[in-house]
Amino acid sequence: MSRIRVTRPAALTALAGVGACLAIIVVPSAFAGTTTPAGGTCTIRPAHKDSEAPLSCLGVTASLDHLPAVGEQATLTVDVQAQADVQHAGLSVQLPPALRMIGGESGLAAPTTDTFGQRTSKTFALTPGTRVIKLKVKAVAPGPAQIQADISDIDRPDPRRAGHDSVELTVGTSKGSSDKGISVTKAGTSPVHRPGAGTRPARPVTPKAPAPAPDHAHASAASTASAPAAPRVTAAAAADAQVCVGGTFRNRFQSAEGGSWNGKANRDEPISNANITLWGKPTPNSGTQKLATGMTGNGDGKFNLCYTPSASVIPQAWVEFQTQAGQMWSVVDANGGLYSTATYSLNNISGTTNLGNIYANDGQSRAWHALDTLNKLWWNRGSTTNCWASSQQDGHCTPITVQWYPGSTDGTYWSTGEDRIHLADNDPDSEHTTVHEAGHALMGKLYKGWWPNVSNCSPHYVNRTSSTSCGWTEGFANAVAFHTFNDTTYYWGNGSSMNLANDRSTNGIDSGDACEARVATALVDLWSQVDGGWTKSNTMMTKTWQSSFREYFVNDRPDYGLDSGTTAQNILYNHTIQY
Repeated sequence: MSRIRVTRPAALTALAGVGACLAIIVVPSAFAGTTTPAGGTCTIRPAHKDSEAPLSCLGVTASLDHLPAVGEQATLTVDVQAQADVQHAGLSVQLPPALRMIGGESGLAAPTTDTFGQRTSKTFALTPGTRVIKLKVKAVAPGPAQIQADISDIDRPDPRRAGHDSVELTVGTSKGSSDKGISVTKAGTSPVHRPGAGTRPARPVTPKAPAPAPDHAHASAASTASAPAAPRVTAAAAADAQVCVGGTFRNRFQSAEGGSWNGKANRDEPISNANITLWGKPTPNSGTQKLATGMTGNGDGKFNLCYTPSASVIPQAWVEFQTQAGQMWSVVDANGGLYSTATYSLNNISGTTNLGNIYANDGQSRAWHALDTLNKLWWNRGSTTNCWASSQQDGHCTPITVQWYPGSTDGTYWSTGEDRIHLADNDPDSEHTTVHEAGHALMGKLYKGWWPNVSNCSPHYVNRTSSTSCGWTEGFANAVAFHTFNDTTYYWGNGSSMNLANDRSTNGIDSGDACEARVATALVDLWSQVDGGWTKSNTMMTKTWQSSFREYFVNDRPDYGLDSGTTAQNILYNHTIQY
């Protein structure tokens, strides 16, 4: 999040003939912080030694004294560590539906319960040292479970004054049967889903046939990519003999946008442009086969997959959804595999079967949220081709790939060498974080593999002076998020937020083009008030590459017919940038 591994220009990994890889640059998250930690002495590091997350003045760790099975109790210990005085520290603890709070330290708020489980919180002052809080919890249902704990400085929302930790376990049904960790890459539908009327499903299934063979969207030396299209079906014969399975694919998730430090907004939304497959046995004695493929509908998540069997009945069929949109973007686990959710198995179906609302598996909700978030960027990406950037032509696109898994501390950054975004555990809860990192990937595609020599960017702070090269690369990624969501507020994965709207009278944001917040807001104003959108600007960036905002504005805009006159200069002046 806050360091760059090399300090010289580097090319992206060769994808679809783009160019050869010369080195690896990790582009850290833009919102690494808002103020320098007092004295610069804070050293709390996430648990994973290779994490790119910034050092913090606050940290939190969560642990269970043992792994409870259904009906058993355990003690949850939350250690809060502080290396600075914090007047208003906010602690939030969330349990999944499989666990329940049954007692704890006085001062914690009474737990609230909803679809996502139980949560409690507490506000208190911290001085340097460790504060220990214990809770009694009880396992009430089997299956994957994640406990989450967050600590933050309510008065100063900043990753360098916050901490996140989680415990992943799989609750068993009998004493000693619970295990560490969870496996959610391949799973059935969310337990809250119930099949529609008129069907007699058995149980959630994961296809036992060889996995579907879509062209994986994550980095591959010879991969190409195609744009998401309208939902389609692959059928064998005339429509009058078809057997069709339809419904709507949805996701329940928690959103930092609209939330706060002690509780994120609950959302229930359709998933757009997800790849789907109808699997089944076309005859009673056949093996499992791929019967039809398609995509969920853009904006509504609807699907309808049809197959024409030799008889009027399909003995067995189910639908599998994967975290991939065409070949243009995907979300993968730590091993590079796609997440998939499979519906209940349907037996002896004929005609049309409507499954109603199908929900992504609970343990995968953040993966699906990240996938759907990128859909919002795709449809307003500012490209004149069916690729992410106009620098690439149809049939030779390179995808955007996000790596995420429950409990991940490998984030938050984009790596040019593998052209992959790495998101930490709760990062997908913030759509601004997902799109910001995609903004780095987009710039890499616009620049055709070239990357500027970025200095003084480790660490960097969104509202503080860094360098003109850091201000440019981070400011552009910030602007991509603001342009996508039509706002100037950044949201962190823990629910904290900061409005970065500014003018010459704004306090708390440094002046000039070495401050990424100033560059970001100047860019979005240029795009909306002068350029009629950002397509012309993005097209220019595919033809001439910049190491600073000054190069972009003074040297290149006039050469490509973009205004750098009085109106544009006044926009910059309003954001304290003057050339």
